[in-house]
Amino acid sequence: MSISSEEAGSRPGLKPDLKGFLPDEMSEFLVSMGEPSYRGTQVFSWVHQKCAASFDEMTNLPVALRRKLAEVARITNLEVLSRRSGTEGTVKYLLGLGDGNSVEAVRMKYTYGMSACVSTQVGCKMACAFCASGAGGFVRNLSPGEIVDQVLKMNLDLSQAPQEQSRVARVGWVVLMGTGEPLDNYGASVKALRILNAREGLNLSFRRMTVSTCGLVPGIRRLAEEGIPVTLSISLHAPTDELRDEIMPINRRYPIPEVMEAASFYAGRTGRRVTFEYALIRDVNDGPAQARKLSELLRGMLAHVNLIPLNPVAEKGYQRPSRERVMRFFAILRQARIPVTIRRELGLDIDAACGQLRRRYCR
Repeated sequence: MSISSEEAGSRPGLKPDLKGFLPDEMSEFLVSMGEPSYRGTQVFSWVHQKCAASFDEMTNLPVALRRKLAEVARITNLEVLSRRSGTEGTVKYLLGLGDGNSVEAVRMKYTYGMSACVSTQVGCKMACAFCASGAGGFVRNLSPGEIVDQVLKMNLDLSQAPQEQSRVARVGWVVLMGTGEPLDNYGASVKALRILNAREGLNLSFRRMTVSTCGLVPGIRRLAEEGIPVTLSISLHAPTDELRDEIMPINRRYPIPEVMEAASFYAGRTGRRVTFEYALIRDVNDGPAQARKLSELLRGMLAHVNLIPLNPVAEKGYQRPSRERVMRFFAILRQARIPVTIRRELGLDIDAACGQLRRRYCR
């Protein structure tokens, strides 16, 4: 069985990472070793359901097979470098990668269960003016196993919590909205979602998954054809090209009309409502005029707006608006009959803006 560089962690010289295998790939790998295919199902279960970090933990496998697996394969095992608990059940993790880099992930508690916000890249190329993710530049893409393991680390953490605190024993929703642009790491991001969806593993519904993008139009169109009904979330943050060019450089490549056309294509292909993220920045994009322009832009679309009062990043200089300005923006959209919510604020006390905790650690 040939292993792509993506499956091997995108770095030469590494053994294949079993955490980045789909169930059929796992079975094929075991068959290529002279084992029956059901061994692949056993290994997949150990890795994803039982969060096994080593082959020695796989006690229903023969000792000889465990030793052989250790010789020819590996299991990604991110190191928890920091774990910060915030208000209302929010937990932010800084996770160490095998090459010395690190990424962030956030676990959020809602009335409906636990949601995991995970990263897809180390750093980011997109250079949005108000975001900490790309401040240190882009380093590399994450492999499918490194994306998946962020969720598994949260599940392991939940399983070790006191019983009275762990009634929801695992993550039920996954959002690719941490550091990095998922559609710039398309293959690994989609494969990670398929692994998380696998019945033999966590069996998470695609409808409980969200892919967030700053507006990579080719990736949006490609995702629409994947046949996986995930929620598409587009970080819009401005209703005009002139303003979006200033705060989101990607807009110079894919301007708003192209993004909106791709969003409509996605909604038409999948039947799923597209979410538009809009970070409200004081005196930049939070005025009544911008609210009215946003209403005009989205009128008639299968869409929903998620307003996000900015989580300030000190070195960026942007500020969050007053609650009065947030509510006025919200009211204008509601009056125009645009479906809109204000995101529940979680993690302000634990550096939960993407990139903040990693930058503090790397200094």
